[in-house]
Amino acid sequence: MNEAQLDAWIDAHFDEQVRFLQELVRVPTDTPPGDNAPHAERTAELLKAFGFEAEKHPVEPADAQAHGMSSITNLIVRRRYGPGPTIALNAHGDVVPPGEGWTHDPYGAEIVDGQMYGRAAAVSKSDFATYAFAVRALESLGPPRQGAVELHFTYDEEFGGELGPGWLLRHGLTKPDLLIAAGFSHEVITAHNGCLQLEVTVHGKMAHAAVPATGVDALQAAVRILNALYALNDGYRQLRSQVPGITHPYLNVGRIVGGTHTNVVPGKVVFKLDRRMIPEEDPAQVEAAVRDTIAQAAGACPGIQVEVRRLLLARSMKPLPGNRPLVEAIRKHGQAVFGHDIPAVGTPLYTDVRLYAESGIPGVIYGAGPRTVLESHAKRADERLDLEDLRGATKVVARTLHELLG
Repeated sequence: MNEAQLDAWIDAHFDEQVRFLQELVRVPTDTPPGDNAPHAERTAELLKAFGFEAEKHPVEPADAQAHGMSSITNLIVRRRYGPGPTIALNAHGDVVPPGEGWTHDPYGAEIVDGQMYGRAAAVSKSDFATYAFAVRALESLGPPRQGAVELHFTYDEEFGGELGPGWLLRHGLTKPDLLIAAGFSHEVITAHNGCLQLEVTVHGKMAHAAVPATGVDALQAAVRILNALYALNDGYRQLRSQVPGITHPYLNVGRIVGGTHTNVVPGKVVFKLDRRMIPEEDPAQVEAAVRDTIAQAAGACPGIQVEVRRLLLARSMKPLPGNRPLVEAIRKHGQAVFGHDIPAVGTPLYTDVRLYAESGIPGVIYGAGPRTVLESHAKRADERLDLEDLRGATKVVARTLHELLG
């Protein structure tokens, strides 16, 4: 009976939930430049209308700017009901810039054929709405007899999470017992890849192209280094993960900048690489192997010097034993709401959820999204959310909270 009441409340308030999400999508949070505090202020204002008081936790401007962002204010809403476990619900508001190719206003939150279009409509402003309205539905039955719920709305996922969930945890502002973090598919995600990002600067010596022997070609050396890295990448296919949904490690070079002019031997080339790590790998060994490959390739190029700077080390998320109640409850209610099996799998993405796991907090990734992340166009043009997926995920989360908090 309670499940039917929860579902009915969500259905009755669904138009309000959609309007709430539209308001969130319409406040840009492109990262970079990462001016995220205005979105947090707007979110807190909207939450207050529901009777939810959001604590505002601003990150020092100098810290945010050193991290590559203009402003960050993280939010916590605490709903204490009685003795018992605290379940945190975390979603991030920062997003990558829209880019090109949109056929809808990326900040218009337009609804066409039951789908809302906009940057972060799917990942992960959608779960600001999922989680807020799931808690409202839970409380519509009267406060639970035990436990607590916390809403964590943070603004540093795209750059690794250290100034989002990591900042809240380091400052002792929260220590929940269980966690549900923003999702992007019908699946329950229990593990994800890690990520190592490096910036490699190859130094040679500039010279006029008419007398190239008087210079040292940094681009030629960079090509040798890149070929060595791509050969390393080919070998990764032999290393398979035992986590369903995750295949093998891989390496991608996503940006290259170098040279000064067509008729000048390039004296400097900079490239950035992204190395995804499966949960079974040791990050220290991975980084050492990549650095050694770069050094050996550069060593074969006389006159070349190389600098390697770590940009990011995001460890893998591994399942913690205590996540079982979350996994079982979400799978059960997900199947009841969506009418098909909800698998528990890993994902090759990496998220800031790992920071909760590293603090010993068992968690899963689950929220509004289509059957697969690709269908949402996340981080691509025309990102969209099927509103029925938002409705269904809200029901699943509300039911799960009701079951676990009694």
